[in-house]
Amino acid sequence: MSKRLPPLNPLRAFEVTARHLSVSRAAAELHVTHGAVSHQIRALEATLKVPLFERRGGRLALTPHGAALLPVVTGAFDSIAEAVALLTRPTTEGELVVSCVQAVASFWLVPRLTTFAERYPAVRLKLIASGDPREIYSDRVDVSLVYGDGHWPDRVVEPWADIALFPVCSPTLVNSRPLREVADLAGHVLLHGDDGREWNRWLAAAKAPTLAYGRRHFMSNAHLALEAAVNGLGVALGDTVTVSRLLADGRLIVPFDLAVPAPDAFFIVTRSELRNTPMVRAFIDWLFAERARDEARPERAPRRARPRRGQLQRAS
Repeated sequence: MSKRLPPLNPLRAFEVTARHLSVSRAAAELHVTHGAVSHQIRALEATLKVPLFERRGGRLALTPHGAALLPVVTGAFDSIAEAVALLTRPTTEGELVVSCVQAVASFWLVPRLTTFAERYPAVRLKLIASGDPREIYSDRVDVSLVYGDGHWPDRVVEPWADIALFPVCSPTLVNSRPLREVADLAGHVLLHGDDGREWNRWLAAAKAPTLAYGRRHFMSNAHLALEAAVNGLGVALGDTVTVSRLLADGRLIVPFDLAVPAPDAFFIVTRSELRNTPMVRAFIDWLFAERARDEARPERAPRRARPRRGQLQRAS
């Protein structure tokens, strides 16, 4: 028995309009006029003989029929997009665009990229060091390594690493000025990679919250704060991923045996149509393998405290 399907253009117009709940936004995404989208939706409703949208208080809403149809249509278009991507990018060859928060890009990713490049010599990497969440939704980016709560709708999100936060500083700084007890932080500059909430979190766990009001320098992200710490400007907060190599090669040390769990984590984010293409899959598998190698090494981070979890954002 033949399977009769509605024309694809009306289905596409329905899917985009339903996703935005706006004909105007759908028209902008599809690069057609408002009237063209409306015409396609009316044509689909006429073919199916059911209403798909209704107006509620001046706003567009899905009818029960439309709500039932949307996930099926969305899944179908995602499957088509994934199949096309597999056909057009069938091998581990070509340009791969990776977006990564700056601190992880500089201190963790770049020092390890030689192993990936040797394994996949035909891949041309383009690395974007950015913490801008808009990169997750950029069509120019294939893979994003980001810090956050893991909630990015319409993207494939995989947990990559939970982290703990702890103070780090250069060996030279400790040699020139005592840093044996938490109270000694009063004689040092605290380097912030955010608005100050991370240090507040650690100091609260260390039972020294008033030290947060001492000498401070604020940086736009964790990368700058860690660079400042390496150069002896003060004491920064590191995490169990970003500073692993800086600790291993002695550029930074951990003065106190106390770490606090970060409120968020690192995630790998991709578009669904790219997730299983060989080149993207190879890079993601490599990221997980490198992380597993880190975890197999002897523990370098201090013990963890368990303070109350607050609403905190890390500007890695």
